[in-house]
Amino acid sequence: MDQRTDDENRLDTGPGRQPKPAIGDAKKPQAWVDNMRRRRRPVLIVAALIVVGIVAAVTWWINTSGYETTDDAFIDARTVSISAQVAAAIVDVPVTDNQLVEAGAVLLRLDDRDYKAQVDQSKANVANIGAQLAAQEARIEQAGKQASESHANLVFAEQQEERYTDLVKKGAVTVEQAQQYASALRQAQANFSAAQANAVATEKQLPVLQAQRTLAEAQLELAEANLSRTVITAPVAGRVARLTAAKGNYASIGQALLMFVPRDVWVTANFKETQLLTVKPGDPVDISIDTYPGRRFKGHVDSIQAGSGTAFSLLPAENATGNYVKIVQRVPVKIVFDEPPDVLLGPGMSVVPTVRTK
Repeated sequence: MDQRTDDENRLDTGPGRQPKPAIGDAKKPQAWVDNMRRRRRPVLIVAALIVVGIVAAVTWWINTSGYETTDDAFIDARTVSISAQVAAAIVDVPVTDNQLVEAGAVLLRLDDRDYKAQVDQSKANVANIGAQLAAQEARIEQAGKQASESHANLVFAEQQEERYTDLVKKGAVTVEQAQQYASALRQAQANFSAAQANAVATEKQLPVLQAQRTLAEAQLELAEANLSRTVITAPVAGRVARLTAAKGNYASIGQALLMFVPRDVWVTANFKETQLLTVKPGDPVDISIDTYPGRRFKGHVDSIQAGSGTAFSLLPAENATGNYVKIVQRVPVKIVFDEPPDVLLGPGMSVVPTVRTK
């Protein structure tokens, strides 16, 4: 038994043969390799997650560093309160609630009979004063002719008086005859003075009648304006809202009859003052409207209000009294649509604008 063992040992360690490794030494490298193989999958997963996280972080930074957004934004418009400018009964309401109308469309009709009568009366007054002016111009012409005739008579009387005065000195005529022509001269002078005064008075009456005609024409214009106000039309294209007028009601001057929402709308976005460092007019904007999820509308920054919203409120903050707590202010930014939206929009609808600043 021992001899065989020794022979085997000699064969294993003979020339050209490598000695067999020990059983413990062979298991150590194999265990390390197996351990690495078992850990390779978790290591790859962790590495992949790190790479994905880095890519996501870089993508987020790229996509958010050049944008400013706010959910404190609303559709805005200059709504018009349609009211009566003359007092009259409502005889027709050809529109209904939320109806879309074009500019110039009839919204209301008021009873116009009284105002038509005022127009007719004013026209008659203008015509009457026009006739008076024509008659006065004729009188002025007549007075001028009378003054010319009186002046000719005066010249002849002066010549006669001078002639008979010379004849009296020569003894060719009696003194009585000379006195008659002297009296005729004084009468001609009086007639001429009266004719001149009448011409002046007649001519001065003309501006009075002209002023009366101007006043009458102004009254006619006012009457025609009041008549036109009995038909109330849409100032611009838009929609009828809050219609309170009804046929048969009496409309007083200044009474609101309906609200009118123009088609021209925009977005008023109240950004924090710290967001406006890079926002400027002309920046493109993606507009998301809560009423139409999934749709995006294109627009751009039109202008930025010169002051925060609280500065123009009904009761502005008074920071000089009491304790002061600093609050980040909101500044209204006007955003207009690049193209008129093809959907129904009205003031107060919620919007989320995203301004691309870079």
